[in-house]
Amino acid sequence: MTRFSAWAVFKNGLMGQTGWGRQWRDPEPKKEYDVVIVGAGLHGLATAFYLAKNHSVKNIAVLEKGWLGGGNAGRNTTIVRSNYMMPGNRKFYEHSLQLWENLSHELNYNVMFSQRAHVSLFHSPAARDAAARRYNSMRLTGADGELWSLEQLQQEIPHLNYNNARFPIIGAAVQKRAGNARHDAVAWGYARGADQHGVDIIQNCEVTGVIRNGGNITALETSRGSIGTKKIGFAVAGNTSRLWQMAGLGKLPIESHKLQAFVSEPIKPLLDHVVVFGVGGAHFYISQSDKGSMVFGGDLDWYKSYAQLGNLPIVQDVAECATSILPCLGRVRLLRHWSGVMDMSMDGSPFICKTPVDNLYLNAGWNYGGFKASPASGWHFADLIANDRPNSTIEHFDLKRFERGVIIDERGAGPDPKLHG
Repeated sequence: MTRFSAWAVFKNGLMGQTGWGRQWRDPEPKKEYDVVIVGAGLHGLATAFYLAKNHSVKNIAVLEKGWLGGGNAGRNTTIVRSNYMMPGNRKFYEHSLQLWENLSHELNYNVMFSQRAHVSLFHSPAARDAAARRYNSMRLTGADGELWSLEQLQQEIPHLNYNNARFPIIGAAVQKRAGNARHDAVAWGYARGADQHGVDIIQNCEVTGVIRNGGNITALETSRGSIGTKKIGFAVAGNTSRLWQMAGLGKLPIESHKLQAFVSEPIKPLLDHVVVFGVGGAHFYISQSDKGSMVFGGDLDWYKSYAQLGNLPIVQDVAECATSILPCLGRVRLLRHWSGVMDMSMDGSPFICKTPVDNLYLNAGWNYGGFKASPASGWHFADLIANDRPNSTIEHFDLKRFERGVIIDERGAGPDPKLHG
């Protein structure tokens, strides 16, 4: 497989771009693997990559019912940040951001990570105080974070609605190392890297059944035949509950909800930051892609669904949010919108843990945090599977925290996923 370099790009430019080979194989499934990861999204591919790279596991398969990156991986708004505060979350998301900062070099693939800053607007002294508490916690644990006054914010982003906003802007909390990346490139980079380490990525291979022998799973029934395995990792986002029931494990503290994303027609450079605001029941985030489109989103649809389609009430909601904070977008046309299926846990934080089945491991419950968490999620899930125990960073991300009553409630909104919008 070609290793990307300036020389390779120059050489293929002279050759009419005919010298590039396939970036990963399309193998037939084997009868048995040491580890099978179900789900070829960002978390599943990252897990396979780090299992092979960090732990030298040789016989790995990633099973995907559709195509590589065809689920939530390609249906998000690509924001990367680590401005979390709660024990467990704080260390984990900072590790993920550190992995993002070197990911293109590690994968030898440009994931287009742009550290353009994450700017969270606040609209009241109480919001400013809450932001100061969070960002001081970040600084005390080695991350970056700062508060911008209204004057500094106006200098950095002059075209926000400062004069006639329904919720007047008084400043912002900023993480400059945050930003966004290209979701497809991340999926392709991890797939390419995993394949280089011998991982079999099996597309169009839906898991249809789970074969158990006592306390272990011995094989997975798939649309491409039965596949034996010694260890299994579930990384299937909104479909986690369905596979969980196939394994005979009953119910999970997860609900599947739709989260929509939107993209406008391309316009000239306007916004060189990720801007977020949430007040008075509104929740909105926006950035500009390298192609010029405005990429934005808002709240969940407040009903459970596996649909990947949009709907008009949310279109109206995010359009109102967009024009309230950036009135200059009022005549910009919406190009398309879609939704991903979110696995919403009851405290808004994820699971990376062992399960009641000895050789089954769970990666789920990512809520809004899935994309930004991809590198650390794969890194720590691989470590869990390889060593059969959680390390200190993810020891809080287990299912039993609900039995203990030790929830990781980042927003303090209570044990209801509908309050984590």
